[in-house]
Amino acid sequence: MALMRIVEQMAEGDTAEFSVASASELDLVRRWCEKTGNTLVNTLMVEQDTGQVTIGRGRPRNPGSMIPADRMPGARLWLYTNFHCNLACDYCCVASSPKTDPRLLGIDNILALVAEAADWGVRSLYLTGGEPFLLPDIDVIVRACVDRLPTTLLTNGMLFRGQGLRKLQAMPREGFALQISVDSPTAEVHDSHRGAGSWKRALSGIRIALDEGFTVRVAATISANDDPALDELHALFDGLGIPRSDQVIRPIARQGVAEEGVAFARESLIPEVTVTAKGVYWHPVAALDENALVSRQILPLTPSLDRVSDLFAQQWSSVTAASAMFACA
Repeated sequence: MALMRIVEQMAEGDTAEFSVASASELDLVRRWCEKTGNTLVNTLMVEQDTGQVTIGRGRPRNPGSMIPADRMPGARLWLYTNFHCNLACDYCCVASSPKTDPRLLGIDNILALVAEAADWGVRSLYLTGGEPFLLPDIDVIVRACVDRLPTTLLTNGMLFRGQGLRKLQAMPREGFALQISVDSPTAEVHDSHRGAGSWKRALSGIRIALDEGFTVRVAATISANDDPALDELHALFDGLGIPRSDQVIRPIARQGVAEEGVAFARESLIPEVTVTAKGVYWHPVAALDENALVSRQILPLTPSLDRVSDLFAQQWSSVTAASAMFACA
């Protein structure tokens, strides 16, 4: 068959579409792929006896051999507890601010989502916003999550006083971590993106959390235009007592209100299933992107987890070099 000669001339990892004229021809293609070490990526039978097949040259790489187990699709579940925030960062991927519609996920939904996720096989939870410490019941939410799965809460660390401090103190220390954002070794760059005084208050928040006995991670969102001074940034975090393994350095993503940064499509991201009050999304950095929407129905969660896993398997098979991780945590 002509397609066999064409496939043999293709580069490893390339794909091509071919017509098949009968069920027996489709079976022949399938058996030829199995015998020769090529991949039948997709089959679309328009009618009973005719259709299209997509064939990939060679075998797709095993994602399990290239992606850490804790980053495989379905290992992490992200929950946007809310979208309003005490800050209005100029690169926020979900356009949070004090004026943003809160879009609360709600504790009842969170409890149901976490229980189903744990049963499905999710390994860890990430609570983000907005600023979760604006929620009056965030301590209750955290305790409920930690009861089922290891949990990390992302925060700007600026609300650890008064009621916010009391909520912090009521949170568990085991199976729980706080991830606090600090974008620069000095206040100038950080405050230019997040607001005057925010750098000093974030560092104060880190010290308070550490003094209270919490595991603290730090995350820096770096602009290519800001001369990130990574050595100095790591030195700052080292001085605070944060292990290098808990220091996350990431670029700005061109999402939300960000006018610069790294541009992503769903097909270029290894998925981390993300739930908001408005639906289930492919990745937390794309939680406003309609192209990254998996389902408008957040419960039950299992169909969305299954669908993301299936879509990623197809994506990995057909575009083996395109998928990459974007580390939000």
